[in-house]
Amino acid sequence: MKIITRLAINVLALYVVEYVVPGFRLSGIWSATVAAIVIGIANTFIRPALQIITLPISLVTFGLFALLINVALLYGASFLVPGFEIENFTTAIIASVVLSLVSWFLAHLAKD
Repeated sequence: MKIITRLAINVLALYVVEYVVPGFRLSGIWSATVAAIVIGIANTFIRPALQIITLPISLVTFGLFALLINVALLYGASFLVPGFEIENFTTAIIASVVLSLVSWFLAHLAKD
């Protein structure tokens, strides 16, 4: 049940990002669901390995490079999922920050 709740929060967060960020497009509920699953898998398996590999760069940039890892994973997910489009890298940066904030907010609302 917890996985379904988390998936629903991520899908809703993707729709909020689509509404707020120009250049971020989802073609429907199925593309949003698949995008949420792909982003979740990338964040679970790929992101930790990338963070370990790029730890020295992250230390030098005071963690700013970790943001770029999140942006790259989100932008990469848009290439894998049909119906999920991000116009350019700048849009991906803005979308990544907004998605993180909205997901955090919705997850805290779901806890209570």
